[in-house]
Amino acid sequence: MSEEIKVLLPKLGESIHSATIVQWFKKQGDKVHLDEPLLEVSTDKVNSEIPSPAAGVVKEIHAHPEQELQVGDLIAVIASTSAAQPTPSAHTVAAPAAEEGGAGREFFSPALLRLARENGISVEALSKMPGTGMGGRVTRRDLEAYLENRSKAPKPCPLKAAPVAGTADVERLKMSGMRKAIADNMVRSFYEAPHATLVTEVDVTQIVKRIQQEKDAFFQKHGCKLTITSFVAHAIAKALQDFPLINSSLEGDTILVKRFVNIGIAVSVDNGLLVPVVKQCQSMEVEDLAKAIHTLSTKARSGKLAPDDVNEGTITLTNFGMSGVHIGVPIIRYPEVAIVGIGALHKRVVPLEDDLLAVRSMINISLTFDHRVLDGMYGCGFLGALKKHLELPLS
Repeated sequence: MSEEIKVLLPKLGESIHSATIVQWFKKQGDKVHLDEPLLEVSTDKVNSEIPSPAAGVVKEIHAHPEQELQVGDLIAVIASTSAAQPTPSAHTVAAPAAEEGGAGREFFSPALLRLARENGISVEALSKMPGTGMGGRVTRRDLEAYLENRSKAPKPCPLKAAPVAGTADVERLKMSGMRKAIADNMVRSFYEAPHATLVTEVDVTQIVKRIQQEKDAFFQKHGCKLTITSFVAHAIAKALQDFPLINSSLEGDTILVKRFVNIGIAVSVDNGLLVPVVKQCQSMEVEDLAKAIHTLSTKARSGKLAPDDVNEGTITLTNFGMSGVHIGVPIIRYPEVAIVGIGALHKRVVPLEDDLLAVRSMINISLTFDHRVLDGMYGCGFLGALKKHLELPLS
């Protein structure tokens, strides 16, 4: 007895109402297992795989690559038959049958499938990969060798990935799904929220000295670097205790003030910008923040972020100073009401007490905020508190 099961676009996170189809792992008529990835979708926050809700056959496909869908829209229909295909065991997962003339059905271990998914390798591509195991099976060593060879291959420029018709002097480039999602979200935020920006200069000489003194021991102990970003995130969490409206969102005519501090850290990737979220920052020390930021940044750059990694942010921190820019005016991430920007570290001669002059390490920090929720003086107060926490003597 067969049953038709509709596959709908699920809600992929807070404030995410749509997604764009990136690629299908299955085509109409293919067999699919329970929880096997059907397709990949993209939002402005993260790429996600949509698993099959049942074992069976892909009967209908209702969306194509680069098509944007709303949450709840029909993606596909699975014809589920209890006798057609057994549920995979706890030890092995059956891959789709090989193409006609191939070696037939193969079985891949869960560990092998997990490694493949983490590196963007579909089950179909895995089944076509030459194997050195018994009976020609693909082993973990085969997949690792394939990934190593792929990483050594020259990568094309991202801007030339999707050219469309143009002229000899003009090249027309179609936006990727992620780039379009980011653009839509930025337009919504910029035109819905009246933006205002304040900038202050902060003396981080003591922080730079501490980083230099502790960097080797910290890296040996934790496997990551101690950075200015982690100190700024820590100072943001402290300053929000006195200026909680910065850590809020606007819902109609109601301001939702969050008692927890979840800081989104902007990370540049090949196709745009991802913002994984470090949660519960109000209870974390600088060292904890450094480790959390490193972990999420690594996952973002390797394409391993989960939807939960980018949800529930309350304020965003972006460090454009890493590219050498001293001052920037970033756009607020909807539905948050503020974003903090860090400029490049630079040396400057600064007058100290008793009119003494000294060369100090300085950064510019900007605060862009939603003027519907915050007044300028409130923003000035927050920036002043942030500056104070960063310039306090370090223990």
